[in-house]
Amino acid sequence: MRRTLLKLPLLALAFGAFPVLAVDADKKEIVIGTTVGDFADMVTESIKPQLEALGYKVKLVEFTDYVMPNLALAEGALDVNCFQHQPYLETFSKDRGLELSPVTQVPTGPMGVYAGRQDSLEQIKRGSTVAIPNDPTNQARALLMLEDLGWITLRDDIDPLRASEFDVAENLKGIKLVVLEAAQLPRSRQDVDFAVINGNYAASSGIAFSEGLFLERSYDFINWVVVRSEDKDKSFVQDVVNAYNAEAFKDYAVKRFEGYKYPESWGR
Repeated sequence: MRRTLLKLPLLALAFGAFPVLAVDADKKEIVIGTTVGDFADMVTESIKPQLEALGYKVKLVEFTDYVMPNLALAEGALDVNCFQHQPYLETFSKDRGLELSPVTQVPTGPMGVYAGRQDSLEQIKRGSTVAIPNDPTNQARALLMLEDLGWITLRDDIDPLRASEFDVAENLKGIKLVVLEAAQLPRSRQDVDFAVINGNYAASSGIAFSEGLFLERSYDFINWVVVRSEDKDKSFVQDVVNAYNAEAFKDYAVKRFEGYKYPESWGR
């Protein structure tokens, strides 16, 4: 298991008036887990001050992997997490026997193909190396993008959301896939020709989405705030959902996270 990183809360910034919400009288502290980077920034810069204005104490726990946040949530070390899209949540919960529920979408950086040693998609050739994530659903995302690019085709008899490197039916460009932990992908660029990088790790590494040679188009992979299923109807969860859907948060997110995919319910 990878170690989680506990960080001191950053100085919170206020973004407009906060909505009037009903505080859960039995819930004094909300512990929110995210991956390092943009989702953590959303908490410290907008969600945390909104909830603290209501009287909650908010603690942020930052993780460097995609496994521990769900395990910590299921075990009760977290009350809420925010880092994953629904296909990953469903696969992980089924495989681990967890009862977790998505409650609201959040702005999500698109996965993209970024330059490594080569700076143009036209430079792809037989033997070119392409780094992709090693976790199942994000690897599937990457493979679907490579299929969209016309570099590979996937087998017809598989669930495309669960595709792996072993499901490549035809390697049209003769590329070599380099499978790495998602957090390592930004640093892999100097060693490969192209890297397929998750939006949050691109953002936290200072890589602008405008640098992407090809960006993900699908809204299937927008991320969610997730809670234990037993908690989904509790007042504190509704307060968290309201914070992520407050006009103050929407205005902040659109300015702060330009180029992201926003929740479809926002209509932006």
